[in-house]
Amino acid sequence: MRFFEDIEIGATTRLGSYTFSEAEILAFARAWDPQSFHLDAAAGARTHFGGLVASGWQSVVVSAKLRAQAWAREGETLRRAGLRAPRIGPSPGFKELKWLRPVRPGDTLTFESEVTAKKPSATRPEWGLVFTRETGTDQHGRLAFELTNCVFVERLEA
Repeated sequence: MRFFEDIEIGATTRLGSYTFSEAEILAFARAWDPQSFHLDAAAGARTHFGGLVASGWQSVVVSAKLRAQAWAREGETLRRAGLRAPRIGPSPGFKELKWLRPVRPGDTLTFESEVTAKKPSATRPEWGLVFTRETGTDQHGRLAFELTNCVFVERLEA
């Protein structure tokens, strides 16, 4: 992540890809989302999903992890170049979460983040708010997941 002033609207970052295995889908579901279609292929087959599917929340968690790793890589690149990496603050939240396609065992989602807007914080002059559209596209090029995210990013001008 760059400093607030250096972030360009429209900039897209590839966060990475993740393949959802059956074992990981089951483990996540047992721990966090124990619905039948996340826990049992036969039960899932009796639903509109037609089989075992990953929890949508698992897509959110994977996206968050890949986003944090991408920011860490960019920060390390800046430090190696002798530059100071900005502080990244918390997210005040996300909205417009959509699970557009079921994610099945063996599916690979590629996650991207596109900057859609930014504004200086009205109450914290050392921070700006950066808004992104986060997406997960499956191996067939179909959009499976999206949300609008917001995060505080350090400002140089403060």
